[in-house]
Amino acid sequence: MTAEAMADTAPTLQVNGTASGSEQVQSTDGTETRTESEAKTKAKAKAKAKAKLSKAALQKVRARKAVSVAKKQVGDPYRWGASGPGAFDCSGLVQFAWRKAGVSLPRITHSQYRAIRKKVSWSNLRPGDLLFFSGKGHVGMYVGNGRMVHSPSSGKTVRIVKLEGYYRSSFAGAARPGA
Repeated sequence: MTAEAMADTAPTLQVNGTASGSEQVQSTDGTETRTESEAKTKAKAKAKAKAKLSKAALQKVRARKAVSVAKKQVGDPYRWGASGPGAFDCSGLVQFAWRKAGVSLPRITHSQYRAIRKKVSWSNLRPGDLLFFSGKGHVGMYVGNGRMVHSPSSGKTVRIVKLEGYYRSSFAGAARPGA
């Protein structure tokens, strides 16, 4: 069938004005009739349903963003009390990364642990989870594959390390921001 023949047989839309000032849209084959406002409402509802993520899905999106931001800070120097950009202490790094992902966290490690309601075990870690060590005096962010990004101490830089040895033995707890 030629394009011209298809155009002749395809239904078209006809727009008619109504007494109330709105428009009514009707297909010429009679299969669909609705007002302009109904069409807009239906389109908005469809877009909202697509855009609305579950709380768990939204947390995962934010966690990916926080991990990405934290990884970009690798190489930045440690500075006590710094929360970026350009220099960080441990709690400042995770606060900075999660803030860029849309989640507000307190500034100090102990306050961060208390403020995050969702606590997780070592065996249930997911990227973006905060890991606390040494009586919750140090914090890092889990990035997956048994590794974390953190700002260790004076004279060092933000880095990614394997979670073994000291980190495993001094683990004090983990929490999942944004959950």
